[in-house]
Amino acid sequence: MQEIINGCIRKDRSSQYLLYKEFYAYGMGICRRYALNESDAGDVLNDGFLKVFTHIDKYETSKPFKTWFAKIITNTAIDKYRLNLKFSNHDDISGHEHLGQEAPIHADLAYKELLHLIQGLSPAYRVVFNLYAIDGYTHEEIAALLNISVGTSKSNLFKARQRLQERLMAHERTSGQPASVPLQQINKQE
Repeated sequence: MQEIINGCIRKDRSSQYLLYKEFYAYGMGICRRYALNESDAGDVLNDGFLKVFTHIDKYETSKPFKTWFAKIITNTAIDKYRLNLKFSNHDDISGHEHLGQEAPIHADLAYKELLHLIQGLSPAYRVVFNLYAIDGYTHEEIAALLNISVGTSKSNLFKARQRLQERLMAHERTSGQPASVPLQQINKQE
């Protein structure tokens, strides 16, 4: 890995390609949690990789590269959120597609179902939920990152969990089958 990173520092195209290929799926997984759709996630990922390649000389080799990479991709997603914040400040559920009726078939269905539900949240709720529940940020850190108060962070997290729980319960009612994402996973206490 260090050889690839050194190549990227030298702006070697083949090293950049190898790094992109190695971390594409991981980065896309992060971006999907913050973006509304696959296209937006791809845009965030490409912007993030551009930042990675531009600032790779600042990477400290004593720390795990994957952690440094994830932070850049997450911050890129937050930057996109801030940019779009003025255009979208309401809970848009009109584009929320109905979840499939069939029972879970694949082991990763719970993840895909949760991802789909998270993508249905408003941008404000989605970002706070991801940062807190998935990435492990504190409300103080979220407030500083997003330029909001700690109270707003807590409120957005509460509302995000509430919306997710409502959608899971609606899915269970309409499909007649329990959701593959347990409600306890959504409602874990702070």
